[in-house]
Amino acid sequence: MSHFVRASKYRHVYVQPPKTGEAYSNIRLSTAVGEQNYIKANPKYFAVALSGGGGPFTCIPFEAIGALPAAPPVFSGHTSNVLDFDFSPFHDHLIASGAEDTTVKVWGIPEGGLKESIAEPLVDLRAHERKVTLLRFHPTAANVLASVSADGMIKLWDVEGGQEGGQCHVHQQLVQDVQWDYRGNTFATTCKDKVLRVLDGRTGRLGLERKDAHEGSKSSKCVFLGDREMLLTVGFTKQSRRQLKIWDLKNLKQEVKTLDIDQAAGAIMPFFDSDTNLLYLAGKGDGNIRYYEIVSEAPFVFPISEYRSTTPSKGCCLVPKRGLNVLRCETARVLKLTTSSVEPLSFIVPRKGGFFQDDLFPPSMAGLPSHSAPEWWAGSDKAPLLMSLDPAVREGGKEGGKDMGWRGVGSPLGSSGGSLGNRPPSGGGRTTGQLQKELDVALARISLLESRLKAAGLECS
Repeated sequence: MSHFVRASKYRHVYVQPPKTGEAYSNIRLSTAVGEQNYIKANPKYFAVALSGGGGPFTCIPFEAIGALPAAPPVFSGHTSNVLDFDFSPFHDHLIASGAEDTTVKVWGIPEGGLKESIAEPLVDLRAHERKVTLLRFHPTAANVLASVSADGMIKLWDVEGGQEGGQCHVHQQLVQDVQWDYRGNTFATTCKDKVLRVLDGRTGRLGLERKDAHEGSKSSKCVFLGDREMLLTVGFTKQSRRQLKIWDLKNLKQEVKTLDIDQAAGAIMPFFDSDTNLLYLAGKGDGNIRYYEIVSEAPFVFPISEYRSTTPSKGCCLVPKRGLNVLRCETARVLKLTTSSVEPLSFIVPRKGGFFQDDLFPPSMAGLPSHSAPEWWAGSDKAPLLMSLDPAVREGGKEGGKDMGWRGVGSPLGSSGGSLGNRPPSGGGRTTGQLQKELDVALARISLLESRLKAAGLECS
């Protein structure tokens, strides 16, 4: 009898939990509850909301392993509980927060992390009439932010301009999740009314909808499956079994895949890695993380393995690829938030490490915008900029005549359309546009001095 073995580089991925002393502890979490994941990360920091007056939250550098101080420095500008926050994908020192006080605030993180508490945000966005429950930065356009409030209103913000750019009010009940697609042209929402919706990213107009996407009444979440025309949702059956469904975005009338998972009670948090096509499902209230490989044809979902833990999870997030240790063959890192700690869980391909293996790490998100906010609102449609994860290429700039491995539309060093979202790879914090202006001024000054020397009868060497 012959047995078919599916070829996959990630078939044997395993989880390496933190050793003693490698977690982050003594975290006094906020008691506010909601649809958020309670923790977010970028390549340098992770953020959590803390208990205390004024809705404090903090950003912790990854190197600050161990117990937090009893009174850590915080962002403290809100007047009530912070419910969600999101890091800018294009600036490692920029984070937005939304709170029960109905405001959205954008903060600058000092280099090296918070050394003292900060009460004054960079930008204060006020237009919601109910508490702000969810925040999502745009994946390709600089300084575009979506915020969701408890009344179902979704607002789009021009963060740099500090003004509202659009709104969507098709939801009459609580929005449970909102996710941008791969290019940022549309966003999908799940709602307490059990309707799955796909909306135009610029206008908020309803494009597609599917009623009773999941028949259960508990929380439902969604995630786009990379650049495929596919959307994945997780929710509950009428019998309260947890399940996932995959939908074809050309037609939401019938799901292309349904998979019942288990009978646990906690909502599932889905995370999709478009580089490896791996899907991670973490449950609120349980300690397990299942992971699957997603393909474009039936059966669409291949189970890989499951990480089991008796420590329940309050929330989880993925660390962006730029923050991973690729020389250890670490293909993903999940930060698992418990009641008082954060556990980093490394997902590793069992290979000999110590050198970069490009078949495991295709070009990934570069952390640079594809277009500015005005360009995007004017209709620009560009894929995310990608870069090589090879440390030698990233740190060396150019090596052996090769460029840094950028992929995508437009120059990765071009202007992001504003100072808040600009993160040039070099230049001491200045953009290439600013550097060019300085160079033009210097050349004009040199030309003026040369003309004066020539007029005085002196040679210019």
